[in-house]
Amino acid sequence: MPGKKTARIESPLGSYCPTSFFSLWKEKEQLPPSMASRQSSIHRPEAEADIPIWKETLFGAELLLLHASPVYYGLGVPRGDGSAVIVIPGFLGTDVYLTHLSSWLSRLGYRSYLSGISLNAECPNLLIKYQLNKIIEKALRETRRKIHLVGHSLGGIMARSIAVQRPGDIASVITLGAPFRGKVVQRSVMRAAAAVREHIIHEHGNDVLPDCYTAQCTCEFVNSLLRKTARPVKQTAIYTRDDGIVDWRYCKTGSPDNDFEVAGTHIGLVYNPSVYTIIASRLAEAQAAN
Repeated sequence: MPGKKTARIESPLGSYCPTSFFSLWKEKEQLPPSMASRQSSIHRPEAEADIPIWKETLFGAELLLLHASPVYYGLGVPRGDGSAVIVIPGFLGTDVYLTHLSSWLSRLGYRSYLSGISLNAECPNLLIKYQLNKIIEKALRETRRKIHLVGHSLGGIMARSIAVQRPGDIASVITLGAPFRGKVVQRSVMRAAAAVREHIIHEHGNDVLPDCYTAQCTCEFVNSLLRKTARPVKQTAIYTRDDGIVDWRYCKTGSPDNDFEVAGTHIGLVYNPSVYTIIASRLAEAQAAN
């Protein structure tokens, strides 16, 4: 529509337009094959996974099953002790789709905190530095004890990075379908990530490293993922072999004591009753250990 303006958002990370990178993605799809190939070779240090994304449309069924499950109403699972749990959204996600999980944690007896991330389409290093650390400090002040992190997909990778950077403040980290051992994702998701990277470089310029949003970046976010999580931090990795977004084999720690397989979709992990049962159990174990 002529004259229509797109709203921009002001944040500690700067002014940005939530839809601008989608335009970049569309333009990228319309490039001539030769140019698209050149850009792909530059921006694809990670691998594409040949996995069917259509299964992800079934996540609605998992949401319905959650509301019919006794677990969602706190029945048959351990109660919380008032400690803080911060939930972190995945790639292109917001806090909105995590409200079911967050409210359930509160009903269990935990002090649940949303991340405050308006859209997870930003440099993870900046999001941790300027947004998530702020929420962590608030949770530490209000609860006066170590906190728990629960992250979905990219949010889980960010959670593990924080756990390495701040082991003295983190009691446990739980990841839901988070490919922290390598970025092997569905083809369309890889293209979207390339568009987000271009958006980040365009918005921040020299304020981010040249390889930002790639595995070659040397920022603290990426470097921390190369280091082991400190022993006191309890780790849990939940994954599904039916994942239509990421390769499930890269979502495991490699330890049978920490890895938990469930049936379902990638998106539906945040609504999956089996996942909720595991989260409640693992949080209770972390409570006892601390």
